[in-house]
Amino acid sequence: MDIIPYLQSALGLVVFVAIAWLLSENRRAFPLQTVIVGIGLQIILAVLLLGIPIIRDGLYSLNVVVDAIQAATAKGTSFVFGFVGGGKPPFAVTDQGSMVTLAFSILPLVLVVSALSALLWHWRVLQVVVKGFALALERSMRIGGALGVGCAASIFLGMIEVPLLIRPYLEKLTRSELFTLFTCGLATVAGTVLVLYAFILKPVVPNAIGHILVASLLSIPASILLSKVMIPGEETTPSNASTARLYRSSMDAVAKGAEDGMKIYLNIIAMLVVMIALVALANSILGNVTVGDTPLTFERVAGWFFAPIVWLIGVPASEAATAGSLMGTKTILNELIAYLNLAALPGDALSARSKLLMVYALCGFANLSSVGMMIGGVSALAPSRRDEIVELALKSIIPGTLSTCMTAAVVGLLPL
Repeated sequence: MDIIPYLQSALGLVVFVAIAWLLSENRRAFPLQTVIVGIGLQIILAVLLLGIPIIRDGLYSLNVVVDAIQAATAKGTSFVFGFVGGGKPPFAVTDQGSMVTLAFSILPLVLVVSALSALLWHWRVLQVVVKGFALALERSMRIGGALGVGCAASIFLGMIEVPLLIRPYLEKLTRSELFTLFTCGLATVAGTVLVLYAFILKPVVPNAIGHILVASLLSIPASILLSKVMIPGEETTPSNASTARLYRSSMDAVAKGAEDGMKIYLNIIAMLVVMIALVALANSILGNVTVGDTPLTFERVAGWFFAPIVWLIGVPASEAATAGSLMGTKTILNELIAYLNLAALPGDALSARSKLLMVYALCGFANLSSVGMMIGGVSALAPSRRDEIVELALKSIIPGTLSTCMTAAVVGLLPL
């Protein structure tokens, strides 16, 4: 048994915390108990969710949900968009793969899941789960009630909906609490895109939806401990913090959920078109420079920069440049493009273990475009704190990225 990958992951946990400490606003106030509890909670959750067969199999069985939602979405897209949305084509098809369109047959999953999430929230199904997670975080990580609700809700809701839930407390959150809220939002992915990512990764990573869900859960304690290392502070919000009402009725939930889903859908399309075009433009410029008889590309540069980071989560040195390129794409562009690139890699580019670790490392909103959306959304809810919001949101991309890396490193400690 080769123990080197496990030692890499263990070293990574230490290094990621050390990086946060070096960037701390108050290095003397190192929250040792929070760090120990946070890492311990990550390891315990990882062992429970991925090490106990009955729980692991239950999570993996959620792939049935992905298939069911995709099949239901296909009914809607084929009705609205015809054959480009998955309907029967009016001609003979020689290449079935060319009939799959991202905009009309895959991305509409976001619309359906957004409406479904809103409905489940209104019916209090998700609220009960969030309250349970929030209570566990308050007791274990010693955080305030409003922050606990915000962090727990980030598993299901996006970076704009979460602040809406605790809107009455936004003006009262301390600098440390606000930073933690931002970090947690960037270290997880919302339920609105969880199914989409699972569908994209299903051909290359078995049981993808279970792993993405576990990744978001594990990243919450990581985001709390790293943010508290960078900006230590006291918790002030009450333990009995309540959530704001989002919808008036079931129909209102479906309507607003669909509307919010459409905003996400259009934003994804716009970002994909622009970002891929910008990368192509950058590659055309970088291609004039040759390194090692090979033209430079954005992917190569990103791979070199992030190779040490992915090595620390447990990726072998021989695969670090390829995995680092994915990490760079996720941080500079977004996680969707990174997941698309991961799914499109040649079969021998990464080992099965490295692919799985990268699913965890890429599972978060920590990128520049997400920070921009966070600043705009939260500033509108707490305008008096706009300057502080801008500063903390930009800074939170660092612990947000390190959180998903910590989660991948914890998973790297397990015998996969």
